[in-house]
Amino acid sequence: MSEIAEDAVAGDAPTSRMARHSAPMVVVEHLSRTYDSGADAVHALRDVSFEIPRGKLVALVGRSGSGKTTLLNCIGGLDQPTSGRVIVNGTDVTSLDEGGRTRLRRDDLAFVFQTFGLLPMLSAAENVGLPLRLQKLDNATRADRVAHLLDLVGLSGQSMQRPGELSGGQQQRVAIARALANSPRLLIADEPTGQLDSDTGAAIMALLQSVVASEHTTAIISTHDETLQAMAGASLHLADGVLI
Repeated sequence: MSEIAEDAVAGDAPTSRMARHSAPMVVVEHLSRTYDSGADAVHALRDVSFEIPRGKLVALVGRSGSGKTTLLNCIGGLDQPTSGRVIVNGTDVTSLDEGGRTRLRRDDLAFVFQTFGLLPMLSAAENVGLPLRLQKLDNATRADRVAHLLDLVGLSGQSMQRPGELSGGQQQRVAIARALANSPRLLIADEPTGQLDSDTGAAIMALLQSVVASEHTTAIISTHDETLQAMAGASLHLADGVLI
């Protein structure tokens, strides 16, 4: 198994609070994902294994078609592997039913995608506050959290603007703030800078670095940009579904 850092810990799911805190945030064991069968089989992932310690920003690197999105979807419970297993924060994701995966994504995970996915009729603040509204938090608590997150991503002055009034980089910052609303333990970002120019992409990557430090979050960021890869604390390389 590939270890991202020396303090990564292998083994069974932790059984105590202390063990849970010291165990890796993500454990991937012999993960494979095959689509179709026979002559039409596509092996998107081939026996992939690695661990990610808590509090790390890890870049997942590879060309288009290398298996990055499939791997992230398996980690986040959006796709089921053909074989192998994924453990996130001590929970075996691959053994959960759909309800369990939904709860995991609600309570422990957050996603940021290449397309920002903001609701165009809502302001930046309303987009960020939407997950908190679904949790039925009181207005004051929700407003404080939204203000903190917009400040964290450098958009305090744009809180009332709608997505169409923001640049692409600003929209991605709003999407990141929204993803952090419920204080996820793991942030999964699939090519979050893919639609941005190189300078804006570097600024978003720097923002993710600061978010990991300030919010005590673990993050996996997929990218094919070697410059952005160098900004991460560690990296994983995929080629044709194989970890290299």
